[in-house]
Amino acid sequence: MDRHVLSNGRMRVGILTLGAIVQSVELPDGTDVVLGLPTVADYLTRSRYFGAVVGRYGNRIAGGRFTLDGTSYRLPLNDKGNSLHGGESGFDKRIWQAEPDGERAVRLTRVSKDGEEGYPGTLTVSVTYALTDRDELRIGYHAVTDAPTVLNLTNHSYFNLAGSGDVLGHVVTVEADHYLPVDEGKIPLPGEPAPVAGTPYDFTRPQAVGARLEGCYDHCYVLRPGGTMRVEEPVSGRAMEVTTTEPGVQFYTGHMLDGVATPYGRFAGFCLETQHFPDAPNRPDFPSTVLRPGQEHVSETAYRFVF
Repeated sequence: MDRHVLSNGRMRVGILTLGAIVQSVELPDGTDVVLGLPTVADYLTRSRYFGAVVGRYGNRIAGGRFTLDGTSYRLPLNDKGNSLHGGESGFDKRIWQAEPDGERAVRLTRVSKDGEEGYPGTLTVSVTYALTDRDELRIGYHAVTDAPTVLNLTNHSYFNLAGSGDVLGHVVTVEADHYLPVDEGKIPLPGEPAPVAGTPYDFTRPQAVGARLEGCYDHCYVLRPGGTMRVEEPVSGRAMEVTTTEPGVQFYTGHMLDGVATPYGRFAGFCLETQHFPDAPNRPDFPSTVLRPGQEHVSETAYRFVF
Protein backbone atom coordinates (compact mmCIF):
# COMPACT_ATOMS: atom_id res chain seq x y z
CA MET A 1 0.00 0.00 0.00
CA ASP A 2 1.17 3.52 -0.81
CA ARG A 3 0.18 6.91 0.56
CA HIS A 4 0.10 9.93 -1.75
CA VAL A 5 -0.06 13.49 -0.41
CA LEU A 6 -1.68 16.23 -2.48
CA SER A 7 -0.93 19.89 -1.73
CA ASN A 8 -2.02 23.25 -3.13
CA GLY A 9 0.18 25.26 -0.77
CA ARG A 10 -2.56 25.64 1.84
CA MET A 11 -4.23 22.25 2.18
CA ARG A 12 -2.78 18.74 2.31
CA VAL A 13 -4.81 15.63 1.41
CA GLY A 14 -3.60 12.09 2.10
CA ILE A 15 -4.75 9.37 -0.35
CA LEU A 16 -4.15 5.64 0.13
CA THR A 17 -3.98 3.04 -2.62
CA LEU A 18 -5.90 0.73 -0.29
CA GLY A 19 -9.57 1.36 -1.08
CA ALA A 20 -8.71 4.67 -2.84
CA ILE A 21 -9.12 6.04 0.68
CA VAL A 22 -9.07 9.72 1.64
CA GLN A 23 -7.11 9.31 4.88
CA SER A 24 -6.72 12.98 5.79
CA VAL A 25 -7.73 16.50 4.75
CA GLU A 26 -5.54 19.00 6.60
CA LEU A 27 -6.45 22.68 6.58
CA PRO A 28 -3.83 25.46 6.85
CA ASP A 29 -4.02 25.53 10.67
CA GLY A 30 -3.27 21.80 10.83
CA THR A 31 -6.83 20.68 11.59
CA ASP A 32 -7.71 17.36 9.97
CA VAL A 33 -11.40 17.43 9.00
CA VAL A 34 -11.90 13.79 7.96
CA LEU A 35 -11.89 10.69 10.12
CA GLY A 36 -8.90 8.50 9.31
CA LEU A 37 -7.22 5.41 10.76
CA PRO A 38 -3.51 5.02 11.55
CA THR A 39 -2.73 1.53 10.20
CA VAL A 40 -3.60 -0.86 7.38
CA ALA A 41 -4.86 -3.37 9.95
CA ASP A 42 -7.29 -0.79 11.28
CA TYR A 43 -8.71 -0.17 7.80
CA LEU A 44 -9.13 -3.91 7.21
CA THR A 45 -10.66 -4.79 10.58
CA ARG A 46 -12.06 -1.66 12.26
CA SER A 47 -13.27 0.46 9.37
CA ARG A 48 -16.80 1.59 8.66
CA TYR A 49 -15.65 2.48 5.12
CA PHE A 50 -13.70 5.49 6.43
CA GLY A 51 -12.74 7.62 3.41
CA ALA A 52 -13.03 4.76 0.90
CA VAL A 53 -14.45 4.52 -2.60
CA VAL A 54 -17.24 1.97 -2.27
CA GLY A 55 -18.43 -0.25 -5.09
CA ARG A 56 -19.15 -1.97 -7.32
CA TYR A 57 -22.50 -0.78 -5.95
CA GLY A 58 -22.50 1.80 -3.17
CA ASN A 59 -25.43 1.69 -0.74
CA ARG A 60 -27.84 -1.27 -0.58
CA ILE A 61 -29.36 -3.82 -2.95
CA ALA A 62 -32.39 -5.55 -1.44
CA GLY A 63 -31.91 -9.21 -0.65
CA GLY A 64 -28.60 -9.15 -2.52
CA ARG A 65 -30.44 -9.93 -5.75
CA PHE A 66 -31.15 -8.22 -9.05
CA THR A 67 -32.06 -9.22 -12.61
CA LEU A 68 -30.33 -7.75 -15.65
CA ASP A 69 -31.33 -8.62 -19.22
CA GLY A 70 -33.23 -11.66 -17.97
CA THR A 71 -30.38 -13.09 -15.89
CA SER A 72 -30.59 -13.14 -12.08
CA TYR A 73 -27.55 -12.35 -9.95
CA ARG A 74 -26.93 -13.00 -6.27
CA LEU A 75 -24.60 -10.92 -4.14
CA PRO A 76 -23.09 -11.40 -0.67
CA LEU A 77 -25.45 -10.48 2.18
CA ASN A 78 -23.48 -8.28 4.55
CA ASP A 79 -26.11 -5.95 6.00
CA LYS A 80 -29.30 -7.34 7.58
CA GLY A 81 -30.09 -9.62 4.67
CA ASN A 82 -29.10 -7.06 2.02
CA SER A 83 -25.92 -6.35 0.07
CA LEU A 84 -24.12 -3.17 1.12
CA HIS A 85 -21.31 -1.18 -0.54
CA GLY A 86 -20.23 -3.91 -2.96
CA GLY A 87 -20.29 -6.90 -0.62
CA GLU A 88 -17.87 -8.54 1.77
CA SER A 89 -14.75 -7.62 -0.19
CA GLY A 90 -15.71 -4.54 -2.16
CA PHE A 91 -13.62 -1.78 -3.68
CA ASP A 92 -12.81 -0.41 -0.21
CA LYS A 93 -10.67 -3.50 0.58
CA ARG A 94 -8.78 -3.65 -2.71
CA ILE A 95 -5.41 -2.19 -3.70
CA TRP A 96 -5.63 0.35 -6.53
CA GLN A 97 -2.83 1.34 -8.91
CA ALA A 98 -1.79 4.98 -8.57
CA GLU A 99 -0.56 7.43 -11.19
CA PRO A 100 0.46 10.76 -9.61
CA ASP A 101 0.01 13.93 -11.65
CA GLY A 102 2.26 16.49 -10.03
CA GLU A 103 1.65 17.61 -6.45
CA ARG A 104 -2.07 18.21 -6.81
CA ALA A 105 -3.62 15.10 -8.35
CA VAL A 106 -3.48 11.33 -8.37
CA ARG A 107 -5.39 8.83 -10.50
CA LEU A 108 -6.19 5.41 -9.04
CA THR A 109 -7.28 2.50 -11.22
CA ARG A 110 -8.37 -1.10 -10.72
CA VAL A 111 -9.92 -3.91 -12.75
CA SER A 112 -12.89 -5.64 -11.15
CA LYS A 113 -13.14 -9.04 -12.82
CA ASP A 114 -16.33 -10.67 -14.04
CA GLY A 115 -18.03 -12.36 -11.08
CA GLU A 116 -16.22 -10.37 -8.37
CA GLU A 117 -18.63 -10.25 -5.41
CA GLY A 118 -21.29 -11.65 -7.74
CA TYR A 119 -21.36 -8.77 -10.25
CA PRO A 120 -21.29 -9.46 -13.99
CA GLY A 121 -18.79 -8.02 -16.45
CA THR A 122 -15.13 -7.07 -16.15
CA LEU A 123 -15.12 -3.43 -15.07
CA THR A 124 -12.18 -1.05 -15.44
CA VAL A 125 -12.66 1.84 -13.04
CA SER A 126 -10.58 4.90 -12.19
CA VAL A 127 -10.90 7.60 -9.56
CA THR A 128 -9.01 10.89 -9.85
CA TYR A 129 -8.45 13.08 -6.80
CA ALA A 130 -7.41 16.67 -7.54
CA LEU A 131 -6.83 19.60 -5.18
CA THR A 132 -7.57 22.98 -6.79
CA ASP A 133 -6.68 26.62 -6.20
CA ARG A 134 -10.23 27.09 -4.86
CA ASP A 135 -9.48 24.64 -2.01
CA GLU A 136 -11.67 21.99 -3.62
CA LEU A 137 -11.05 18.29 -3.43
CA ARG A 138 -12.48 17.15 -6.76
CA ILE A 139 -13.27 13.46 -7.25
CA GLY A 140 -13.74 12.24 -10.81
CA TYR A 141 -15.06 8.75 -11.55
CA HIS A 142 -14.70 6.84 -14.83
CA ALA A 143 -15.60 3.26 -15.71
CA VAL A 144 -16.10 0.97 -18.70
CA THR A 145 -17.26 -2.65 -18.88
CA ASP A 146 -17.05 -5.58 -21.28
CA ALA A 147 -20.55 -6.87 -20.39
CA PRO A 148 -23.73 -5.32 -18.96
CA THR A 149 -23.44 -4.60 -15.26
CA VAL A 150 -24.71 -2.24 -12.56
CA LEU A 151 -22.58 0.47 -11.01
CA ASN A 152 -22.92 3.04 -8.24
CA LEU A 153 -19.68 4.64 -7.09
CA THR A 154 -19.26 7.04 -4.20
CA ASN A 155 -16.75 8.18 -1.61
CA HIS A 156 -17.50 7.35 2.02
CA SER A 157 -15.52 10.03 3.87
CA TYR A 158 -16.67 11.07 7.34
CA PHE A 159 -16.20 14.81 7.91
CA ASN A 160 -15.91 16.76 11.13
CA LEU A 161 -15.18 20.42 10.48
CA ALA A 162 -14.31 21.01 14.14
CA GLY A 163 -11.59 18.38 13.93
CA SER A 164 -12.81 16.61 17.08
CA GLY A 165 -15.90 16.08 19.22
CA ASP A 166 -19.25 15.37 17.62
CA VAL A 167 -21.02 16.91 14.63
CA LEU A 168 -24.42 17.55 16.23
CA GLY A 169 -23.84 21.31 16.15
CA HIS A 170 -22.85 21.37 12.47
CA VAL A 171 -25.41 23.29 10.39
CA VAL A 172 -26.47 21.55 7.17
CA THR A 173 -28.23 22.73 4.00
CA VAL A 174 -29.22 20.27 1.26
CA GLU A 175 -30.96 21.49 -1.90
CA ALA A 176 -33.38 18.57 -2.09
CA ASP A 177 -37.16 18.75 -1.97
CA HIS A 178 -37.62 14.98 -1.73
CA TYR A 179 -36.03 12.01 0.02
CA LEU A 180 -36.43 8.23 -0.11
CA PRO A 181 -38.31 6.74 2.87
CA VAL A 182 -36.91 3.33 3.80
CA ASP A 183 -37.85 0.15 5.65
CA GLU A 184 -36.00 -1.30 8.64
CA GLY A 185 -33.28 -2.62 6.33
CA LYS A 186 -32.75 0.85 4.80
CA ILE A 187 -34.28 -0.26 1.48
CA PRO A 188 -36.41 2.42 -0.24
CA LEU A 189 -40.14 1.84 0.14
CA PRO A 190 -42.35 1.42 -2.94
CA GLY A 191 -43.79 4.57 -4.43
CA GLU A 192 -42.62 8.06 -5.25
CA PRO A 193 -39.93 9.92 -3.29
CA ALA A 194 -41.52 11.76 -0.36
CA PRO A 195 -41.53 15.56 0.10
CA VAL A 196 -39.23 16.79 2.85
CA ALA A 197 -41.53 19.74 3.63
CA GLY A 198 -43.02 19.44 7.09
CA THR A 199 -40.76 16.53 8.08
CA PRO A 200 -37.56 16.23 10.15
CA TYR A 201 -35.76 15.49 6.86
CA ASP A 202 -36.10 19.05 5.58
CA PHE A 203 -32.66 20.63 5.15
CA THR A 204 -33.68 23.08 2.43
CA ARG A 205 -32.94 25.74 5.03
CA PRO A 206 -29.92 25.57 7.37
CA GLN A 207 -30.51 23.18 10.26
CA ALA A 208 -28.27 21.81 13.01
CA VAL A 209 -27.66 18.06 12.74
CA GLY A 210 -28.81 17.46 16.30
CA ALA A 211 -31.94 19.61 16.08
CA ARG A 212 -34.25 16.77 15.00
CA LEU A 213 -34.40 12.97 15.06
CA GLU A 214 -31.71 13.13 17.77
CA GLY A 215 -29.27 13.59 14.89
CA CYS A 216 -29.84 10.09 13.49
CA TYR A 217 -29.98 10.53 9.72
CA ASP A 218 -29.16 7.87 7.12
CA HIS A 219 -31.29 8.63 4.07
CA CYS A 220 -30.88 9.31 0.37
CA TYR A 221 -31.98 12.76 -0.81
CA VAL A 222 -33.15 13.50 -4.36
CA LEU A 223 -31.14 16.57 -5.31
CA ARG A 224 -32.58 19.43 -7.30
CA PRO A 225 -30.94 19.77 -10.74
CA GLY A 226 -27.59 21.36 -9.97
CA GLY A 227 -28.42 21.09 -6.28
CA THR A 228 -25.66 21.77 -3.79
CA MET A 229 -24.97 21.01 -0.14
CA ARG A 230 -23.34 23.16 2.51
CA VAL A 231 -22.19 22.38 6.04
CA GLU A 232 -21.01 24.99 8.53
CA GLU A 233 -19.31 24.53 11.90
CA PRO A 234 -20.38 27.62 13.90
CA VAL A 235 -17.57 27.68 16.48
CA SER A 236 -14.61 27.55 14.09
CA GLY A 237 -16.41 29.22 11.19
CA ARG A 238 -15.26 26.50 8.81
CA ALA A 239 -17.59 25.37 6.04
CA MET A 240 -17.75 22.79 3.28
CA GLU A 241 -19.69 23.14 0.02
CA VAL A 242 -20.49 20.07 -2.07
CA THR A 243 -21.46 19.94 -5.75
CA THR A 244 -22.05 16.83 -7.84
CA THR A 245 -23.25 15.47 -11.16
CA GLU A 246 -25.06 12.65 -9.32
CA PRO A 247 -28.85 12.69 -8.77
CA GLY A 248 -28.75 11.92 -5.05
CA VAL A 249 -26.80 12.08 -1.81
CA GLN A 250 -26.85 9.79 1.21
CA PHE A 251 -26.70 11.93 4.34
CA TYR A 252 -25.40 9.83 7.25
CA THR A 253 -24.52 11.24 10.67
CA GLY A 254 -22.34 8.44 12.05
CA HIS A 255 -24.76 7.42 14.76
CA MET A 256 -23.83 3.75 14.28
CA LEU A 257 -20.19 4.36 15.19
CA ASP A 258 -19.69 2.87 18.64
CA GLY A 259 -16.16 3.68 19.77
CA VAL A 260 -15.46 -0.05 20.19
CA ALA A 261 -15.50 -1.73 16.78
CA THR A 262 -14.11 1.58 15.50
CA PRO A 263 -11.96 4.15 17.31
CA TYR A 264 -14.67 6.80 16.83
CA GLY A 265 -17.86 7.18 18.84
CA ARG A 266 -21.39 8.15 17.83
CA PHE A 267 -21.72 11.30 15.71
CA ALA A 268 -17.94 11.71 15.35
CA GLY A 269 -18.40 12.51 11.65
CA PHE A 270 -21.01 12.93 8.94
CA CYS A 271 -21.05 11.61 5.37
CA LEU A 272 -22.42 13.21 2.21
CA GLU A 273 -22.17 10.27 -0.21
CA THR A 274 -23.11 11.55 -3.67
CA GLN A 275 -24.59 8.72 -5.70
CA HIS A 276 -27.47 7.13 -7.60
CA PHE A 277 -30.29 5.70 -5.53
CA PRO A 278 -30.13 2.60 -3.33
CA ASP A 279 -31.65 -0.58 -4.80
CA ALA A 280 -31.96 1.04 -8.24
CA PRO A 281 -31.26 -2.29 -10.04
CA ASN A 282 -34.61 -3.49 -8.64
CA ARG A 283 -36.43 -0.20 -9.20
CA PRO A 284 -37.11 0.65 -12.86
CA ASP A 285 -38.68 3.92 -11.65
CA PHE A 286 -35.29 5.13 -10.38
CA PRO A 287 -32.52 6.58 -12.60
CA SER A 288 -30.74 3.63 -14.19
CA THR A 289 -27.42 2.35 -12.85
CA VAL A 290 -26.88 -0.07 -15.76
CA LEU A 291 -23.58 0.27 -17.64
CA ARG A 292 -23.18 -1.48 -21.00
CA PRO A 293 -20.23 -2.17 -23.31
CA GLY A 294 -19.43 0.88 -25.40
CA GLN A 295 -20.73 3.25 -22.72
CA GLU A 296 -18.65 5.26 -20.26
CA HIS A 297 -19.60 5.99 -16.69
CA VAL A 298 -18.42 9.53 -15.87
CA SER A 299 -19.30 11.54 -12.78
CA GLU A 300 -17.72 14.17 -10.55
CA THR A 301 -18.13 15.48 -7.02
CA ALA A 302 -16.32 18.45 -5.48
CA TYR A 303 -15.84 19.23 -1.79
CA ARG A 304 -14.85 22.87 -1.34
CA PHE A 305 -13.51 23.97 2.03
CA VAL A 306 -13.93 27.46 3.45
CA PHE A 307 -11.69 28.39 6.38
